[in-house]
Amino acid sequence: MIKALVVAAFVWPAVLTGAWAHEVKSPGGWSAVVYLAASRICHQRPERSFHSAGVQWPVCGRCSGLYASAPFGAVAAVWALRRRRWTRMAGLTTLAIAAMPTVLTLAIEWPNLAPMTSVLRALSALPLGAMLAFVLIHGVAGWREPIG
Repeated sequence: MIKALVVAAFVWPAVLTGAWAHEVKSPGGWSAVVYLAASRICHQRPERSFHSAGVQWPVCGRCSGLYASAPFGAVAAVWALRRRRWTRMAGLTTLAIAAMPTVLTLAIEWPNLAPMTSVLRALSALPLGAMLAFVLIHGVAGWREPIG
């Protein structure tokens, strides 16, 4: 199961990128299926999404940041599992800290205190995406107590 999660952390962003690239060249087909699947987990609002070559990405800026950083979290989780250095509390505490930039952007954005760009949304989601992958993989593997 751990290998499947690590592979998924790499495959899903690649599928999203491939769907966008396909959509640029010839709209519809399999990319339409990916966009539909992505719509189940992302609002896909045009004003909150990246656009390249005149085509909107399959997920919003924030989701793009989450998915772009997940492979790094997955690799870090595998490395940490081998070293057995992370406990459940350390992982959850770090996850809470990693969520702070995203929480901050939401706190600014929802009451319209300041405009928020897709770039800021994506950048704020990078730590959270990496730690979500890390914590998910560790949770499936079973948390280890640190050695020594």
